[in-house]
Amino acid sequence: MELKKIDYRLTVCKVADASSINTESDFYFIGKTDEELSLVCKTEDTPQITLERDDGWRGFRIQGVLDFSLIGILSKLSGILAEHKIGIFAVSTYNTDYILVKENNYERALTILASEGYTVI
Repeated sequence: MELKKIDYRLTVCKVADASSINTESDFYFIGKTDEELSLVCKTEDTPQITLERDDGWRGFRIQGVLDFSLIGILSKLSGILAEHKIGIFAVSTYNTDYILVKENNYERALTILASEGYTVI
């Protein structure tokens, strides 16, 4: 299985409303529930006003389109990283899953996953 590096630094934050989100950016995730509005975006695209903000994330995605019948892919990756004391922030889209780790663990995470048989591109 191939993992594709995302080349930019990311921020995870909470915002008060969607009007502050740069929807013209080529990379962002918005999650809205009855309790919060969360945003993952390139650090340089983070709204100036946030309710909470956590910078210093890097990420990679599982390359290709994952069929909904596939089971345990994210669990396997997160389990490997957990065994090495690397926490994750996961985001799923219709096509695939994205895994974010803190920047200080990024290269180590990719090295560990490569040693477990994953191809990092």
